[in-house]
Amino acid sequence: MYSDKVYEHFMCPQNVRSLPFADAKGSAGDPACGDSVTFYIMVQNDVIEDISYLVFGCVGSIATSSMTSVLAKGKTLEEAMKISEQDIIDALDGLPEDKVHCSNLGVSALREAIMEYRSKEEKSIKNK
Repeated sequence: MYSDKVYEHFMCPQNVRSLPFADAKGSAGDPACGDSVTFYIMVQNDVIEDISYLVFGCVGSIATSSMTSVLAKGKTLEEAMKISEQDIIDALDGLPEDKVHCSNLGVSALREAIMEYRSKEEKSIKNK
């Protein structure tokens, strides 16, 4: 049912932790299945220097959140915004059809965190 990569990221998720001094955070959830994730990012010179997340959900949600964090770390904000649900699915060597929606959670939460960061930066610039 799941690929070896999915099991790897489910059993040993990467970057899963709280990031208390994050520059921004973003959350996403799926009311239909009850899964939710919050991503935290630390940004320096427009690059995601550190990233973490807290996730509540199934194998698919945990694995896709882990892979989203792996793909985004070290990327510029612009590059990270371009990470798609299909990128996550491909990096995990596929997902069962009924779990494809899980890939939306991490990507949505990551994009929300980036948008929050950009919004804070714009306000900071205006206040100078």
